[in-house]
Amino acid sequence: MKISDFLAPADVVIDLRVPTKQQLLQDLARKAASSLGLQADYVASELLKREQLGSTGMGNGVAIPHARLPMVKRPYGLVARLKPPVDFDAIDGKPVDLVFMLLLPPPPEADQLTALALVARTLKTAGMLERMRRAKSASDFFAVMTG
Repeated sequence: MKISDFLAPADVVIDLRVPTKQQLLQDLARKAASSLGLQADYVASELLKREQLGSTGMGNGVAIPHARLPMVKRPYGLVARLKPPVDFDAIDGKPVDLVFMLLLPPPPEADQLTALALVARTLKTAGMLERMRRAKSASDFFAVMTG
């Protein structure tokens, strides 16, 4: 599995301005819901429920909010670079500026763990994070993510 299997060029947002984690998740949910034909409030609610279990802010300015939705048949990704960063209750206490949201099918689909693990591994690479932060456009950002 590759990131391009669940991330399309249209699902990259750069320099998104949001004041809070909640607003960020609502904005991402709205965009994802529009792409997938779902209700934005439902998607946002599921993302927020997952965050209540523990922040998906993994440190180094990165968060991977995700939710399992019964109507999602295959992993769907949406990535955003924030400007300025927002507090995300990340494990290192630092604000987040790179967010990769994943909507996943319910278990027992093996792809969901593969997609989440792939994104987490990709976003742990310092060189990758630096290239993502330097990308000049959404298409450059997509090329970095899928390159």
